[in-house]
Amino acid sequence: MTESAALHTEHRHWVLIACMLAMFMAAIEVTIVATAMPTIIADLGGFAQFGWVFSIYLLTQAVSVPLYGRLADIWGRKRLFLIGISLFLTGSVLCGFAHTMTWLILFRAFQGLGAGAIMPLSTTIVADIYSPRERAGVQGWLSSVWGVAAVIGPLSGAWLVQHFSWSVIFWVNLPVGLLSMLLLARFLPVRTASQGARLNLTGSCWLMICVTALLVALLQAEALGYWLLPFLLLALVAGWRLKQHEQRAAAPLFPLALWRSRLIVAGNAGNLIIGATMMGISAFLPTWIQGITGGSALQAGSALAMMSIGWPLASTLSGRLMLVTSYRFTAQLGALLLIAGSALLLLLRAESSVIQAGVTAFVIGTGMGMTSTTFLVSVQNHAHYEIRGICTASIMFSRMIGSAVGTAVMGAVLNLNLALRLPQASDPMQKIMSPETRQALPAEQLHHWTGQIAASLHWVFVVAMLIALLTLWIAWLMPRQRPEAE
Repeated sequence: MTESAALHTEHRHWVLIACMLAMFMAAIEVTIVATAMPTIIADLGGFAQFGWVFSIYLLTQAVSVPLYGRLADIWGRKRLFLIGISLFLTGSVLCGFAHTMTWLILFRAFQGLGAGAIMPLSTTIVADIYSPRERAGVQGWLSSVWGVAAVIGPLSGAWLVQHFSWSVIFWVNLPVGLLSMLLLARFLPVRTASQGARLNLTGSCWLMICVTALLVALLQAEALGYWLLPFLLLALVAGWRLKQHEQRAAAPLFPLALWRSRLIVAGNAGNLIIGATMMGISAFLPTWIQGITGGSALQAGSALAMMSIGWPLASTLSGRLMLVTSYRFTAQLGALLLIAGSALLLLLRAESSVIQAGVTAFVIGTGMGMTSTTFLVSVQNHAHYEIRGICTASIMFSRMIGSAVGTAVMGAVLNLNLALRLPQASDPMQKIMSPETRQALPAEQLHHWTGQIAASLHWVFVVAMLIALLTLWIAWLMPRQRPEAE
């Protein structure tokens, strides 16, 4: 098995369907759980631990992604993918039986360990069974899964919680995951493990320590206070030790080919930036709609869903565009769309409509879809089969780290601006986000607060646009060539 897995055409579509089902299961998990959280908190209590339900899932997923990618290159995609889905489904079942918030957080960590296999290995398997020329279009199909999940997730979550126990939102993963496993077990051939290859355990330990410390520091910065510094120091030391170890190791966790290839480095840098920019809209556009314009949660969710619609549409288009132009042209066009969408954020005003916010989100989504697909396909086409798993995993890993960094940086910019503009106000953001508290505020005070918070959010959007500008430089590093047939 060299560049592409030796599958018959009639089998490939079943493998693709299996990968799409697995990705759908992982994608819908985020939105469906978020919808059900108020009900879960009402039943289990533990509101103070609310953030950890999401943070621990992201943490264990991010830590495990590069490990799955490397192990898939060593032991084969099929074995690791089935292990990952099994862990995810086991965690899902256990989450449904959680009787306290602490147990739910523990089981979510287990669920995240399985989720770390689904995203990178789905895209790696699809890259294995389709030629370089076909990959560009097929990755668009995988991206469409996220758009569908973004729409179905909140609606199905609300319906299930209303008519059944909240436990069902975790258990609905079972039929989807089992069907995906059955299809892969039947149609995906087993690849012989690489002779003599082994996982670098020391490097893996340093990586887990570094990523865990960094993500805890970024995701829990407000709660940690001064304890943030020891976590950042630990991440820095572990990262330095990882770098030293990788340079000396006979079998490095990240093969040297990853760092010697300008294209692979550019693809990872591009996804790091995309992840950071994405948080400028995912975290703060709903805040603008609900806090500044006084819109509802449904309006905020509807505007944000436009990004999830624009992403798969642009991803599919980029697959076709790469075939007639080049990686560089497609990536540069996507970068320009991303920059334009980020600039549109700065045009939002208190009287701006939800439609304007939705259009802005759609433009940003198209830019993200076009650039991320181009970076991913170019890296997969450039990487040899033996390292394609870790190369694909590194792309996903970079986007996750970028999202965490973007959230922390833009959150810090917002908090700094609020401290400077409203020094006497006690938690003004929370008060204007709550409809009851908002209505109780005097009109003059509400007008003053919304004006200052709007100005603070505009600085967040400025940071998002500056980060987006970097994608244009990354896109220039892409080669002037098209995806070539084998």
